Amino acid sequence: MSRMLIVLGLILVAGGLLWPLLSGLGHLPGDIVIHRHHFHLYLPITTSLLVSAAVSFILWLIGR
Repeated sequence: MSRMLIVLGLILVAGGLLWPLLSGLGHLPGDIVIHRHHFHLYLPITTSLLVSAAVSFILWLIGR
């Protein structure tokens, strides 16, 4: 359990350090953005799929 928490912490630290490089991640084709007069809706569908695939792959590697 403690090993998994350490790995999770390292992943979070790496994500924090790479944040400037990942800042464009939220504006991928397939992300839905709707702007109206007093309304703003952002649905990061493609970004969510990409992040989910990356996290699943990392967890798969750890579990191996």
